[in-house]
Amino acid sequence: MIDSLQREDLRSSSDSDEELPVFDFLQPRPSTDVASQKAPKKPASSVLCSVGSADVMMISSDSEDDVPLAQRVKLRQDSAVLTEGNRKGSSESEHLLTTLDKERRSTPEEADDLPHRHLSASETGDATKATKRSAEEIRASREEALRRRQARERRQQDREALKQEQERQKAERRALAEASKALRPEECIKHMVVAVDPALLQLEGGGTLLASVQALGCSCAIEKQPLPRSVTWARQAPSAQQNGAARVPEPHVVMQMTVEDFITLTHNYIQEERHSGSACSPTLTSWVRERQRLHPDKRLSLAVIELESYFRARKSRSQKRLRAAVAGEEAGGGKEKKKRRSGHAEKLPEVSRVEVEEAVVHLQLHTGVSVRFLSTWKEFSDHITMTTKAVAEAPFKRAREQTGFSFYLESEWAGGQRVDKAGKGLLQAWKRQIQQFNRVSSDVAAAILAAYPSPQLLKKAYSQCRTENEKLSLLSDLLIRRGEGVTSTTRRVGPELSKRLFLLMHSRDPEQNLDASL
Repeated sequence: MIDSLQREDLRSSSDSDEELPVFDFLQPRPSTDVASQKAPKKPASSVLCSVGSADVMMISSDSEDDVPLAQRVKLRQDSAVLTEGNRKGSSESEHLLTTLDKERRSTPEEADDLPHRHLSASETGDATKATKRSAEEIRASREEALRRRQARERRQQDREALKQEQERQKAERRALAEASKALRPEECIKHMVVAVDPALLQLEGGGTLLASVQALGCSCAIEKQPLPRSVTWARQAPSAQQNGAARVPEPHVVMQMTVEDFITLTHNYIQEERHSGSACSPTLTSWVRERQRLHPDKRLSLAVIELESYFRARKSRSQKRLRAAVAGEEAGGGKEKKKRRSGHAEKLPEVSRVEVEEAVVHLQLHTGVSVRFLSTWKEFSDHITMTTKAVAEAPFKRAREQTGFSFYLESEWAGGQRVDKAGKGLLQAWKRQIQQFNRVSSDVAAAILAAYPSPQLLKKAYSQCRTENEKLSLLSDLLIRRGEGVTSTTRRVGPELSKRLFLLMHSRDPEQNLDASL
């Protein structure tokens, strides 16, 4: 029986030797030195080593005879059982990893086909709630995304509206700056447009007028005007809404009136005034009033050219008639020749210079329209040029005259005096204060200033006076010098100014009249 056990032990040991790995560190190392050879043998030791995932205890010994046979058999059986369990555990782990990898790589439809474990009722309810909660969350997230998109669109619209408003304000500021620049005297003439009636250019001096206007540097437009033979003006104002400049018409109108029309209207006025009644024919004043009624937004002014030629021709005819009457010459042939030569002048009524001035004054008083008499067309062109400059510079001059204090006069004698921190200018300020009195010139103020350079010194001098009369006459004997050399003159300040200065320095009544006597 013992022999059979030994044979099985040997067979199992051979099988286990083939199955179990052999580790080098478990084998006995040969001794190379004498000390190791002479050392005593140690007892058998057990070593725990890892095989796969299981721990296997290996027995290493210098001699197998030291370990009992039954113990060796038991150890080999236990190691065989552990090795088989390790193999089964490894196969199950590999199967589990393969299944998880398939579930991870499969689509949702394929994942449904995979085997799942059976869920309990509570787990099924929790899964259903999770599914419903996910749908609600999806709906909430969509609504939140919609709200964010709408808010983003509103912000975008607000930004665009703000940008457009800023661009509009910027354009308005640019237009205002350009308009302000266009009102300057050196720039205003470039923005003026002179509109000339075509009928005026067809007259004798139309070409001269057009050349003068173009040489001025402004624009010229040939347009039919409401009033015949007239000239109007317009200003090119920059506009924020339009790319170009808008034309703003000016109210000023200059109308050229012929000598025949002016003499006829003046004669009708004289006839109406002499007969003290209303004439059927229009007078100069009534004719202008009718034009003002038709064009109430216009400021009309008249220009009459070559009126002096009418007076010269009238004077020449009078002298000739006088000589003919004295000499008794009444030749029919000569009279017809004179009539043919001056027939046009003979048709006009007789009006004197005094009557013309009377009619013009009446026109200005009742209508405010002025009449300008010019000798040549060159003078008329110069008049239009000067009027163009005046109309162009009018807004700038009106803005300059709009001061905060209308009573403040910026002049040498009535203006203020600047005083710096060092006190420079106080002497002149005291002199200006004295000159504020009536009938006080610069020489009088200089005489008082030489005696008392400051108000404090004058007040100290008043305090040293004993009586009231002495205070009133303190400045009476001060000498005022005028001129230099032998032509210089002197006079005294006088008691009147001395009394007024005393009241100025000592009166406590704000309503005190400085010119009143004590």
